[in-house]
This record gives sequence, C-alpha cells and structure tokens, in this order.
Amino acid sequence: MMKKLLKNLGVWILVAMVAGVAVGAAMGDEAKIFAPLGTLFIQLIKMLVVPLVGISIISGAASLGSSRSAGKIGVTSILYIVLTTVVSIVITIVVGLIFKPGSGLSAEGIASIMASASAEQGSPTDLSFWDTVIGMIPANPIKAFAEGNILQIIVFGLFLGFGIAALNEDKRTKVIGGLNYLLEALIWCIGKVMLVAPIGVFGLMAEAMGTFGFDILLKVVNLLWVDLVAVAIMGLAVYPLTVMLLSKVSIKEFFSAMLRPQIVAFSTASSMATLPVTMGACDKMGVSKEVTGFVVPLGATINMTGNAIYYTLVALFFAQFYGIELGMAQYVAIAVTASLGSIGQAGVPGPTLMVVAVLAAAGIPIEGLPLLYALDRIFDMIRTVLNITGDAACAVVTDRFAK
Repeated sequence: MMKKLLKNLGVWILVAMVAGVAVGAAMGDEAKIFAPLGTLFIQLIKMLVVPLVGISIISGAASLGSSRSAGKIGVTSILYIVLTTVVSIVITIVVGLIFKPGSGLSAEGIASIMASASAEQGSPTDLSFWDTVIGMIPANPIKAFAEGNILQIIVFGLFLGFGIAALNEDKRTKVIGGLNYLLEALIWCIGKVMLVAPIGVFGLMAEAMGTFGFDILLKVVNLLWVDLVAVAIMGLAVYPLTVMLLSKVSIKEFFSAMLRPQIVAFSTASSMATLPVTMGACDKMGVSKEVTGFVVPLGATINMTGNAIYYTLVALFFAQFYGIELGMAQYVAIAVTASLGSIGQAGVPGPTLMVVAVLAAAGIPIEGLPLLYALDRIFDMIRTVLNITGDAACAVVTDRFAK
C-alpha cells in the first residue's frame, strides 16, 4: 500500500502543495526565491500545448468527418453533443458571473501578481463580434502556430481535419494513424513534464502563500463548489430534461440504470474505463445495439460537457483572480475554445492541458494554473460522472430518433 502511494504522482503533488503552503507561510515575501521553479514548470507546459491542441483538433475533425456515413445516428448524436456542450458553457458563464469564485483578493495583491503576469501576457483587448470572427481565421497558419494563437489554430485544424476526412479510406486511415502516433508521443512528453509537477507546484504555492496568505486556498475551494453547482445543473436538470422530452426512457429508469456507471466513473475518473459499464446500462434501458455501439464510444471520445464546464469556469476564475474585465470577444473565445477543446480531449484521467488553450485564447495569464493541480483528481472525478451521464442521455435520445 505504501509503495503504491509513493508511486502516485497525485500524492506527491499534494505533498508538494502542503510543503509549499508551510514554507510560504513561514518565509512570507522571501518565498519568492522559489518562483523560478513554478516558472520552469509553466514553460514546459507552454512548450507542449500548441502542438497538442493543433494535432488533437486535426485528428478529431478527421475522425469525426469520416463518420458521416453513420447517417441519421451520426447526425443526431453529434448534434446533441454540440448543443448540450454549448448549453453547459452558457450555464457555466452565468454561474461563474453570479458566484464569482475568483474575486475577493485585495487590490494590492492583484496589482502584485498582475505586474509579473501582464509583462508577458498583456491585457486582453475588447474587440467587436466581427473583429473576433475575422481574427479567428489565420492569414498564415504557420504564423498562428508560431504565435500560439489558439483560436486560429483550432479553425485551421478543423479545416485540415475535414479535408483529411474527405480523402479515400486508405489514405485517410494512414494520415489519421500518423496523427494519432504524434498524439501518443505528445502524451508521453506530457507524462514526463508531469514528473516535475510537484517541484513546480511547490514553487508556485510557496510564492503564492508568501504573497497572499491563506486567501489563495479559499479561492480554490470556491472554484470547487461552484464547479459542483454547474455540474449539478447540467446533470440533474438539463440531461434529465432531454431524456424526459426527447426519449422513451423515464427519468427514474435512466438514473437507476446509470448508478453503477456513475460510481465506476467517479472512482476511475475515466470515460474510457467506464465504457463497457455505460454500454451495459444503455442495453438495460433498451437502446439498440447499433446505437449503443456507435454513440457511447463516440461520446466517450468527444462528449465532454464536464470538461467544457471546467475549462470555462477556470477561465472565469483566473480572470476574476487577476482582476481582468472580460469583453464579448473574450467570452466568445472562451466559449469556442472550451467547446472544441472539450471535444478534442481524450476520455482518460489526468491534468488536462486544454484548459491552457482556453486561457490563452482569452488572453488570461496561465501562471496560477498549477494551484489547481492538487485538487485536479477531484475535479476529474466530478466531470467524468457528468461526461458518461451525457453519453447515456445522448444514446437514449438518438435511439428514439434513429427508430
């Protein structure tokens, strides 16, 4: 048991967080000497996020585009996933603006942290709707990758991905296979970067505690319960409403069948690991084998409303944390990137770098992101329960329309 704990990265991140809190509280402002450790970790993340987002979006669009032959089942399920993802983001923005989980730091504290963050990020510029739309289209895709312009990378990735999907099957399979190999290589790199996460979290927590005191921990706890509110609205109101209005399955039958998959999802924090159990629950609810076999695996790959909620809420959290006023352009950027980023996120546990893309797209500094890593497993378990609930809801709704 002890050996397993010592090999668990989450345990080491938690230990590093506690150590950082203790050192920061003891040293005060002098704890800033540990800041370079956090900066090193942030730089390693930035190094990987642009290629990860680009290749994920291209691969996802290519795979999604090639499924168009699934006809009515494919169209219905993808439309349901897109619409519910957008609804989840709108709900999250409203909840985030009402409860303001990141606000409340002193003006001096905000000025202090913005001094270092704004030197690199700069302040987001408020643009009109059409300026935002036009700015999403890259005149030079290579320049977009070089500058890390996430929205332009996503638009280009979607175009290229659908272009790959239009190739004949032999060519398409080879290209998608190559992209997936690159993704595997990037995931390996992320795994290695996460090995230094405890060091980065220690440095960042020590500096944060020395600057802000225990207020910083209360902010993270605020984020957790506000995330729970948004997830509860989606999981206990929106999904049940779609099941009640758009399927032939009763809400009681739905939640009775989904109890076991939700328990498995909460414990494993993985949609993929829960896949067989979710498919079994759909069979129990009378969903056809054809619909279950297509929709549930597709949902485990691209139906990530829990992730979309988390990405959006983290963006609002850090905007409030840094005292940044968001305009319409930033909200559009958050909504678009969170939607497409959640669709491109694999259904496996672990800290996600897609949230970095959402922050970058809205011009929000990412320096405080490792503050959330100690609780990432809890966030991951919560969002996975919502994700697999959405997969099953999509399956029962699609089954009715497919018939």
